[in-house]
This record gives sequence, structure tokens and C-alpha cells, in this order.
Amino acid sequence: MHLIALLLGLTVERLATHFLHWRRMYWLDLAIDFGLHQTRHIRNWSPIFLVTILIILMVLPVFLVIYSFGDTLKGLTYLVLSVIVLFFSIGPKDLGEEIDEYCNAIMDDNNKEVKNTANALIEGKAPEDPYKCNVKVEEAICIQANNRLFGVIFWFVFMGSFTGSIGPLAAWTYRVTDLIRRRAISMKSSDGNFDNYETNICEAAVFLHGIMAWIPARLTALGYATAGHADNAIAALRSPVEDIDASLPKSSEQLLARVGFAALALVENEDETINERGVRGAMAAKKLVFRLLFIWAVIIAMLTLYGFTR
Repeated sequence: MHLIALLLGLTVERLATHFLHWRRMYWLDLAIDFGLHQTRHIRNWSPIFLVTILIILMVLPVFLVIYSFGDTLKGLTYLVLSVIVLFFSIGPKDLGEEIDEYCNAIMDDNNKEVKNTANALIEGKAPEDPYKCNVKVEEAICIQANNRLFGVIFWFVFMGSFTGSIGPLAAWTYRVTDLIRRRAISMKSSDGNFDNYETNICEAAVFLHGIMAWIPARLTALGYATAGHADNAIAALRSPVEDIDASLPKSSEQLLARVGFAALALVENEDETINERGVRGAMAAKKLVFRLLFIWAVIIAMLTLYGFTR
């Protein structure tokens, strides 16, 4: 059932995003921004507690829907609910579409659009040096694949293996933590008047997402070794270079970037231009992600076949 729900959810999400540009729920961004702004009025509360309350409030509607079905949430009803939740949980933007926009901007020599799409993938300011920007984008794709796709799938399947109704709720909870993290980072980068407390709110959002992303990040990094150049990726796994003082979320991002980039095994070609190198690297990262998605689908199918998941 999980595999069928995943396949249907991914298919519906892909078609709706490509043809109708659904799932870009800007109204949800407004709700998150409103919640984050309200924290400014209760500064004597713990930032972790406030962000947790915001997560609970956003997860509550899905919980109430699942709870209202009770024991009837099975079979076709469960399948439909799972597909709907997955449809809204994967993203918030289609990663493949965003990579294509980046590559098209490079080929069109549209430097402004290249910078905008690179900044969106990196979730920060892209390096000015074109080669460093290319590498940073390739690493960012490997990180975003976990944030937007594999993390959702992991929590949907893992928690669903214990109790079917919890799978969709866990997937949506992960999505909510990522949405809040993204909005907090975006508000911090766009607002130069952020004080220490608001910075702590942002760090709390990043930390809570990092907790949920920790396990899927390790599985995704291991998957890159399977889907890409195994020798390079395994060497990167065995030779951690993260700062020993790196935070939990930062260590996961560094791991995904290092192992994912190593798995690409890109050979520099002196005859190609920097733009051609940028397109080749981004497309290689995209193919790596979709190969890993296929591998995960096969693994989930095997787990279902042998009764380890539903």
C-alpha cells in the first residue's frame, strides 16, 4: 500500500506541478510568516517551545482528519488520504523543474536568472565565481533532495510500518518543519533588523528540522554511493571533514554535499566552457537523485513483499 501511495503521490505531484503549477502554497507561507512574527510578542518563552507550538498548530488539521476516520482509515480510504498528503508534502517546489530552470538560464546567458535560481537552490547567496557557484549548486541539489523528497518518503514509510495512519501524519510533520525552516531563513536573510531573539527562533526552526532530517540524511548519503560512483562516495563517507563543532543540521548538510558531490565523479574537461560545465554538473546531480529515487522504490517494494512494511 505504501509503494502504491508513493507512486501515485509522486505521479500526481509531478503532473500537477508541471501542467498546473499547483502545490506552491503561498498562502501557507503567509500563515508561517504570521506565526513567526507573533513570536516577537512573547520573547520570554523558549524559542524551541514556540517553534514546536507552531509545528503542532500546522500539523493539527491533518491529525484531526486522520483521527476522525478512526478504524475506517484503511484500504481505498487510506490510499486516497496518503496520496493527498504526499502531494502536499513533497516539495515545496519541484526539484527537477528548478534544476531545469537553472540550466536554461545558463544556456540563455541570463546571469540574473542564474543567480536567482542558484540562490533558491542554495537557500543563500551563491558564490560570485562561476565555477564555485556550479559546485555549490551541485552540492545544494544533493541536500535539497533529502529536504524535499527522501526525508518525506522516509518518515511516511518508517512510521507507517508501525501504524498505517501515522505514516501520512509523519510525512506532513516533516514537511511542516522544513517549510518553517525555509521561511525563517528567508525572513532572516531579507530582514536586516533581526535581533538576537529572532535569530534564536530561526536557529530553533533549523534545529528541529535537523532532528527529523538526521536519519534520512544518512540513508540518502549512503544511497548516493549506490546510485553514483561508489568508490568516491564511500571514500567521502569514511573521511568526514565536518567541523567538530558543527551543529546537527549543518553536519547533515555537509555530509550530503560531500558524499553527493563525490558520487557525481565529474571529470573536468578543458574543452568545455564554464556554462557547459554548469549544465553538465546540474544535470548529473539531477540524474543521481532520480536514480536513487528508483532504488528507494525497489527497496520499499522488497520490504513490502517480505512483510517489513505495509
